[in-house]
Amino acid sequence: MADTKQVDETADAKQAAKAERKAARLAKRISAFAKQHGGAEGQIAYIGERGARIVLVGEDGGWGDLVAPSVAIAELAVGKAGITVHETFDGEFAAKVKTGPYEWTRMAGIQVGGPKNG
Repeated sequence: MADTKQVDETADAKQAAKAERKAARLAKRISAFAKQHGGAEGQIAYIGERGARIVLVGEDGGWGDLVAPSVAIAELAVGKAGITVHETFDGEFAAKVKTGPYEWTRMAGIQVGGPKNG
């Protein structure tokens, strides 16, 4: 019985180390985004089996997203990056997003048969 427990603990430790490395890589990307956009804020959304989406909005209105394998890893990553995290993507936070011609033609092309981007 003791051998099984030791194997389980070793597997858990390896899994925790892997999660820590993934969070560190995500934090590095979040920090780079924040640096490029004069700071950043984010929101984490659970997206099912795929994990969690980290939506980033820069102080300049630029935005982007990353996908983490789990909400826990996403939370660890934004914590390491030191950005403000919002519970929801609405109100003042959503109003900070600046969209350009690409987004508008893309949305029009998908939604109402507008121009398609090639």
